[in-house]
Amino acid sequence: MSKRFAGLALLGLLGAGGLARADEVPKGPEEDGTKPALTRIAGEGMMNSHAFQYLTELSDDIGSRVTGTPAERKAEEWGAAKMKAIGLENVHLEKYTIWKGWTRGSADAQLLSPTAHKLHVDAMGWTGSTVAGGAEGDVVPVNMFDIDEEIKNVAKLQGKIVLVTQKGQPKKNFMMLFASFGDFLKAAHDAGVIAVIGGQGGSKSQGMNLTHTGILGFDTDFAVPVVSMTAEDQGQLERLLARGITPRMRINVQNTLTSGPVEAANVVGEIRGTEHPEQILVVGGHLDSWDLAQGATDNGSGTATTLGAADAIMRSGQKPRRTIRFVLFTGEEQGLDGSFAYMKQHAGEIQNHVGNLILDEGQGPVTDFMLGGRDDLVAAFQPFASSLANLRTIKVNDKVESGTDTLPFSIAGLPGINMNQDTSDYKYTHHSAADALEAQKPDVLTQNATLMALTAFWIADRPERLASPWPAERTARMLRSQGQYEELKAFNIWPFGDLGADEKRPVKH
Repeated sequence: MSKRFAGLALLGLLGAGGLARADEVPKGPEEDGTKPALTRIAGEGMMNSHAFQYLTELSDDIGSRVTGTPAERKAEEWGAAKMKAIGLENVHLEKYTIWKGWTRGSADAQLLSPTAHKLHVDAMGWTGSTVAGGAEGDVVPVNMFDIDEEIKNVAKLQGKIVLVTQKGQPKKNFMMLFASFGDFLKAAHDAGVIAVIGGQGGSKSQGMNLTHTGILGFDTDFAVPVVSMTAEDQGQLERLLARGITPRMRINVQNTLTSGPVEAANVVGEIRGTEHPEQILVVGGHLDSWDLAQGATDNGSGTATTLGAADAIMRSGQKPRRTIRFVLFTGEEQGLDGSFAYMKQHAGEIQNHVGNLILDEGQGPVTDFMLGGRDDLVAAFQPFASSLANLRTIKVNDKVESGTDTLPFSIAGLPGINMNQDTSDYKYTHHSAADALEAQKPDVLTQNATLMALTAFWIADRPERLASPWPAERTARMLRSQGQYEELKAFNIWPFGDLGADEKRPVKH
């Protein structure tokens, strides 16, 4: 996904006032005095965990939580109540708005010829509806790998049902194709396309008879109905087309988009620091979900991990030097809206932030600490990761995770630390009808919550400040080197202009 730097820069540790000496040896919990507190937190986390209880309540009592809906507001209230019960301070909601709200209605499809049977589809988020009662039409393919050419010829698709396929070799990288796909969807609506079967951009849905919903851009809605179709049904349509047979089908999709902005809120609570309360580590996951199931693994598991981590620290009685601010973000699924809103609302104190720590990769055990581009922190972080060996072996790297609430912090030059996970099962539950409580193993959730608690406390309590924000130019260079520029630029969230671009080298004579 992202380019990994070949080696560690010999920059030493970044302290509150800048870089430490290059010859300073990184210290782990054994050397920096944090081990006794971490030992107590580990005991509470592993022996007295409430993480699975939190996930069960969120999954069964609230269920799916699409941003801006009554269910999401109910989840906000639930999250605030849990934070207060745990004993966090300054618990409150931080409200913001997203550009538009969306509610799923119904989606039905039938193959009419050459055979007749039901097709399994679900609408993608923030997409529109067919005419009332639905419509029928011939199924015609378009090639995702040549999407710019398909846009030029979109007029021929009037009155058709489009099946997005992947043929040959892509003309550009996937994220650029994904951005152009949005242009195609707008053109398809204007051309009178009935509906688009293309929720996965031409690839097939993972899992047996599963669809996977989601949004098709950052803060973007489309008037044309776009659906995800099961791999089994999509495969049949593709085989018929390959044989020169034009399938005919009927499709009826009904969704509701609001006419203007809707309100959402992040849920915030703190453990105040004892020595440097103004210095803040943000710890969290996202509270919102999609709505084909309970949202248990995306990201109920991250929510429960966050609350479980807070609970373990509070029960241990240990107090960190710096403030740990627990945040349950909303709007993540629509374009990291909650975390971008957080950065805007807290702009005046970002210089005092140490970073953020996020779990949002499903239901598997933690495998890596991804430090959000901060290659200067890998050496400092490694001794802590090594100290966790009795719980789990966890690797450390400097990669940026752009698909979750770490990204706004990385853009701000801070370590947006992603607790990467084993995702072998997540590909099935991700945004699908299988995203239910049964997919989460309680022991794995307990361990992940304990690891989050230990990591958060160590960062907040170590004698030296782990990190301060990098300046914009250095951050821009890092993001470019990590392969993030094209994606961020394509979705209009690159804030640096030409900063960090390669400088012209002088011509040798």
